[in-house]
Amino acid sequence: MNELGTEYLDETDQTSCTAWNYHGSGIGNVESLAAVFLRNFHQAYVAARAEGLEDGHYYPLVHCGTSFGNYKEIRMFLLQSAELRERVTKILGKLGRLVDGKLLIPEEVVHYSEWLHVMRSRIRERQTIDVGHLRATIHPACHVYKMVPEDAIYDDSILEGNRVAVSTGIMQELGTQVIDYSTWYDCCGFGFRHIISEREFTRSFSIDRKIRVAVEEANADVMIGHDTGCITTLDKNQWISKASTGSDVALAIVADCQFAALACGAHPYKIAQLHWHASPVETLLAKMGIDWEKSKAEFEDYLKDVADGRGDNLYDPRRRLTSGPGFERIRN
Repeated sequence: MNELGTEYLDETDQTSCTAWNYHGSGIGNVESLAAVFLRNFHQAYVAARAEGLEDGHYYPLVHCGTSFGNYKEIRMFLLQSAELRERVTKILGKLGRLVDGKLLIPEEVVHYSEWLHVMRSRIRERQTIDVGHLRATIHPACHVYKMVPEDAIYDDSILEGNRVAVSTGIMQELGTQVIDYSTWYDCCGFGFRHIISEREFTRSFSIDRKIRVAVEEANADVMIGHDTGCITTLDKNQWISKASTGSDVALAIVADCQFAALACGAHPYKIAQLHWHASPVETLLAKMGIDWEKSKAEFEDYLKDVADGRGDNLYDPRRRLTSGPGFERIRN
């Protein structure tokens, strides 16, 4: 967004959507999910006041696929149930989160990968690295396109409209070879509660139904995702293949936005944050012609500057606070 000159607000007043608590443990309920959903969208609606701007200046862009799917589903429930709207109105009224005494229900819920898809041609204009030789597989997040499937984006020019357009679209735009594979529809293994209650199922499923197929069937160089839960599951559990079978199945796992940033020349660690990954991202970087050892050394030097209080920011940290303790309006 910085490179494209897109104005945005990265505030700290957004809370967890609590959907994982609901689906993972059953402790929550639909009313609490709806209240948190509308509370967060109301906060986004009024956040611009901190900068002296009108309500609604900023519109939420949801990153987490679980949050996105939850918000989409709960929005549908709110539209269909007068009883749910009445109960949530009482809750948000006590919190001062109504607009003219009414619920603020958004017309649309937008995932970041959808924004990336729309902006893909502008991103390509900033591309500096040729990635035409790379074979990419796509893992579309269940929470992004299966929960409210009628809203998913399809495009006849992207795999003939037979696959979700997001992620695939940006990878094709950048010039990679997008390779289809037989288990593209399968969950990453994370599930709604499997990662908590059936962790070994999650690990074996992610290896045998996703990673192994992408490596052996598609001969992939990378698997691209667009959800934190999916990427974490596919990225962090690859050790299990060697531990359980003795055969090491490994594949770089990155988000579509990370890959796009790399293709545009972003620093792999300082900007793309690949140091958090456990999958063999170094192999991917080498195939892209990026000297990852040099980049890693640069990043380690940068961390020393950060420890000494000399770190830099891509975003004015004062803007993150839009209310509450520590908030101070920035004077232009």
